[in-house]
Amino acid sequence: MQTAQRNSLRLLQWMMVASLALPLALFAFASAVSWVSIRETADREIERALDVAHEHALKVFETIDRSLSEIAEIIRDVPDADIVAREQLLHLRLKQLVASLPQVKSAWIFDAKGHALVNSLVVPAPGIDFSDRDYFKAHVAGDIGTYIGEALQPRPPYLGAAFFGVSRRRPSEDGGFAGVLQASVFPEYFENYYARIGREPGSYFALGRTDGTALARFPVIGRDIRLDPNRPIGELIATNPKAGLVTVTSPTDGIERRLGYRQLAEYPIYVSAGLETSAIRARWQSTMGQHLIFGAPATALLFALLGLALRRTRHLYFEAEKRRVAEEALKHGQRLEALGQLTGGVAHDFNNLLTVIRASVDLLRRPDLPEPRRLRYIEAISDTVTRAAKLTGQLLAFARRQTLKPEVFEVGRSVQTLSEMIGTLIGSRIEIVILGPEEPCFVNADAGQFETAIINMAVNARDAMEGHGRLTIAVGMAASLPNAAPLSQNPYGYVAISVADTGIGIPPDQSERIFEPFFTTKQAGHGTGLGLSQVFGFAKQSGGEVAVASEVGKGSIFTLYLPRTAGSGKSRQLPADAAAIDGRGMSVLVVEDNAEVGRFTTDALAELGYATKLVGNATHALEELEAGADRFDAVFTDVVMPGMTGIELAQEIRRRHADLPVVLTSGYSHVLSEHGSHGFELLQKPYSIEQLSRVLHRTARRKFEHAPTAASS
Repeated sequence: MQTAQRNSLRLLQWMMVASLALPLALFAFASAVSWVSIRETADREIERALDVAHEHALKVFETIDRSLSEIAEIIRDVPDADIVAREQLLHLRLKQLVASLPQVKSAWIFDAKGHALVNSLVVPAPGIDFSDRDYFKAHVAGDIGTYIGEALQPRPPYLGAAFFGVSRRRPSEDGGFAGVLQASVFPEYFENYYARIGREPGSYFALGRTDGTALARFPVIGRDIRLDPNRPIGELIATNPKAGLVTVTSPTDGIERRLGYRQLAEYPIYVSAGLETSAIRARWQSTMGQHLIFGAPATALLFALLGLALRRTRHLYFEAEKRRVAEEALKHGQRLEALGQLTGGVAHDFNNLLTVIRASVDLLRRPDLPEPRRLRYIEAISDTVTRAAKLTGQLLAFARRQTLKPEVFEVGRSVQTLSEMIGTLIGSRIEIVILGPEEPCFVNADAGQFETAIINMAVNARDAMEGHGRLTIAVGMAASLPNAAPLSQNPYGYVAISVADTGIGIPPDQSERIFEPFFTTKQAGHGTGLGLSQVFGFAKQSGGEVAVASEVGKGSIFTLYLPRTAGSGKSRQLPADAAAIDGRGMSVLVVEDNAEVGRFTTDALAELGYATKLVGNATHALEELEAGADRFDAVFTDVVMPGMTGIELAQEIRRRHADLPVVLTSGYSHVLSEHGSHGFELLQKPYSIEQLSRVLHRTARRKFEHAPTAASS
């Protein structure tokens, strides 16, 4: 019951932990899923923004390219002198063209030496050498198609915004270099466009050349930007030069962004669009914050309710523990009552046994005693010791105070074993009839409580018969419990133990109260009224029932029902009449604090050929083993000794000398009754020489095959 209570409290505690851990785990899972979803959404937004920016840039450069083609067509095969002669007309034509293109600042026609022949700004064209400009130098060596230059500042006397050049080669009639056609493009045109479409927080757009030179950027930074191809972003673009989607930290402003890039078809230009990862995280945090608004109060409420349930459960279990302690005291009182009634009978039986032993010993001391009589007296002593050991074992099993674990045992055998004790208890004037079952009947119950229940019913029957009559104890099988619902029945059926007497019976007005604690019809000082209460409690706790049938003046029948179970118990008792085994060649260390018992043991083993060493306590035993454990084939030790107990000694020997077997012996030990023998061989006192020799021979680490020898005990 206490284990179940601890388990239920532990379950509530785990539920409290789970009420926090599970929402946290779900929140973490939802956060991860949400983060992936928001990242995917952000990637789709970046792709859409990149589509728009790419389409826009492509149209702008295609328009400029067509404009340059138109200018080239106007001046095809026209010498420089004729162009200068038609400067006014061509200036107006270029000015009209530039006015139709908001992204273009100016248009220029240069000769082969880098001097302006015509431009859209002023007439006449300035006499300035532009041959050092990148948009001019790029075409001198050969025809490279459309060239897009770096961002430049206007050369005095021209003022205004920065620009970058888009230029084409002017071929001569013979295919040589005649000059350059150039359009100056506003970077701010792109920046203003990017500002209009980049309204989401953290938006980013950029236009740049394939060599890493930035032409336009949003957000705007008032300085030139050039990406290092050896840095991570340059390496990523080199790996996927056409397009890609990456997360990078900008070396310009140190901001981490999710960035998509794409190259313009037929142009050495990249367009990129992206979002700051902090903006993506902000979206995710906003989404999860909305979940927390609803989830956190619900989780806190659930945790508080479970905490309240845990507190109330602990209080209930505290009250249940108090009740359990009271019930233990009640059971102890029941045992004391039964033991008090047993005391006289047990003392009488022991005195009878001692009388047989004393008389046999006195007769054995007589001189000239015939051999048959001597053997008869020795056999009488042996039988009497066996009966005394059996009675002592029954008393120890009956008197255990601790709550025993259920065990599988055969009811018929247990009742048959109890019959001798019951006979002593109820007296010789009451005839006892034991009716066993037709087949073995096994139950899984507390054997000690079962014995107490049978004895309590027997004592109750004895008192009802006023010391003379017939007591019948019958064991049989029943298919179901009386007055029980069909669904609650045991599939294996039930074992029914009935105790019938020929007493005075139970009056009808008292039949409903006989199982109440402390209810008794006996005179003061002759009973506590706890016996039948124990029977009732044991039956209920074991999943069974107790029924009563009584008729005033004819007697009563108490029937205890216990759930039947499959299986059987096993016994490892050594046969008492087995022959002793010769122990020559084997050495045993005997540890016994009782000098007389120790001398008897060593003398008996010496008779069988064993070499023995007797020590009086565990400390001396360890000293002997330290001096040479190989001298001994086994250790035979008592359990109850002053200082270190036999079990502690055995455990220490197992730790130090794992291959040296240990055999324990004890008449009774609360340590053994509560915790068992810890895996060591156990020989119960009193034991015979034959039993001792067989245990030692079975467990010793050196075994010798000898024929059994006769030995007297």
